[in-house]
Amino acid sequence: MTTTLSERVSQSAFDGSMLRVVLLMDLHEGTQQQFFEAYEKLRNEIASIPGHISDQLCQSFENPSQWLITSEWESAPQYLAWVNSEHHAEQVKPLGACARAMRPLKFTVLRETGRGYDQAARPAGARLQPVPRLGAGIVRHALTFTVKPGSEKQVASILSSYASPAARVDDHTRLCRTSLFMHGNRVVRTVEVQGDLMAALRHVSEQPEVRAVEEAINPHLEQDRDLNDPESARMFFMRAAVPAVHHIAAPEPESADVERHALFYPAKPGCGTALARFLARQDEAAAVRPASPVRSSTIFQRDDIVVRLIDVRGPFDAEPETTFGVHGPRKAAVLGRLMAEHGERVHAAHHTMNLITDRRAPAQS
Repeated sequence: MTTTLSERVSQSAFDGSMLRVVLLMDLHEGTQQQFFEAYEKLRNEIASIPGHISDQLCQSFENPSQWLITSEWESAPQYLAWVNSEHHAEQVKPLGACARAMRPLKFTVLRETGRGYDQAARPAGARLQPVPRLGAGIVRHALTFTVKPGSEKQVASILSSYASPAARVDDHTRLCRTSLFMHGNRVVRTVEVQGDLMAALRHVSEQPEVRAVEEAINPHLEQDRDLNDPESARMFFMRAAVPAVHHIAAPEPESADVERHALFYPAKPGCGTALARFLARQDEAAAVRPASPVRSSTIFQRDDIVVRLIDVRGPFDAEPETTFGVHGPRKAAVLGRLMAEHGERVHAAHHTMNLITDRRAPAQS
């Protein structure tokens, strides 16, 4: 049976679909009024953000400490541009101060049914996701931060020497793979989780061996943090988060000759989303070639930071254009116009990241 391109793309922020964002919150006792006032201020600010359609605030009728915020957006890139901004981090601080726990969920809208939608006037730029996406139940996420220049070798040694945490989080969640790369003084850690991403990240952060590594690299970070202060830790990891915006994979099982690589694409100011979208389209074009060495590609993007994680069959430099994400001089020129670097530096050799560690969970754990 032939696997179509749409079936191979299990995640994409670039199909123009509307986005529904759900934020589940469990508040500290006695903070309900404080939270409500913080929300009222925030919703008035959000109303003017491009792409925002509407939102709802809901309070549990069973437990007054449980709240639900939902918002609807014309497309995922518009939401991500706001949620990944420094302005957003400051805007949500008052909400976070009231919460014992927060869990954000993001969904593209596939169907709208019922009388309320029959006469609804959808914004001109918004549309529904055309078909359901297929996948293996894997959630992909990345974190990035920079270390002080001159400390790169020491940081790489620290990050490669710790014992792997237990893969099993609970009956429904499992840490499948963690890959860590460096490019200059920038660190990028990608994770693949089966089940609940937030539960897995929380599980990893609580492991003694991981806590020891995080404490060991603290003196080398360019951005200070205090992991013993919940608010400081939350803000650091919020700013470090780099969401996956596109994933495409070949249908066949992974073989032994497939290796993992990552490339770092610094975008011109304001061009991060356009660059990520461009790379996604190039990966989709390459995917129709059965002989393509790239068996899967995940693009992570936050602001003007774009990282492309690829699994390649055979030698990495066998098809340098494909592994770099472009084919032909015209596409390379487009990529060059979107990137912060120009000329001879815009090719794979200068943007390939150094692999520090690539850890997979055992088949059964």
